[in-house]
Amino acid sequence: MNRKIITAAALAAVSVPVAAAPTVSAAPTAARYVDTRVRDCAGSGSGCRPGAVVHHWHRRGADSRGVGWVYASREGVRSGTARWLVKTPGGTWKTGGTWKRAARVGSFVEASWGRDGHTGPKYPKNTRLCVEFRGLSTKACVTLK
Repeated sequence: MNRKIITAAALAAVSVPVAAAPTVSAAPTAARYVDTRVRDCAGSGSGCRPGAVVHHWHRRGADSRGVGWVYASREGVRSGTARWLVKTPGGTWKTGGTWKRAARVGSFVEASWGRDGHTGPKYPKNTRLCVEFRGLSTKACVTLK
């Protein structure tokens, strides 16, 4: 009998009428972003030697792309130093991120630049980004579509 009273009281406390719930006003028309991750795995054989993942974003209909973060990895090594390069359409290659020591994670090393969110540098559509490791001629490249 005591159990039924506790259960009824618990149900009454949980079920709040919809009219009593606070109303949340809709935010003004929020900017609509398209978030994209592109990746490339270069080199021959199994694994990525090197590999690149780039998070980029843009507003619908925009001609520029914001680069949130760049990730570089290389399998089969214990250490390495990496950087990323950028080439805008019709431009020349420039350094996007300085040389950074890659951290070892199991059988590969990794380095990253940037952070999540709609932050970072902006580039025109069809810009190429490449990741390179010091001492390795092969690069992993992606295009910001």
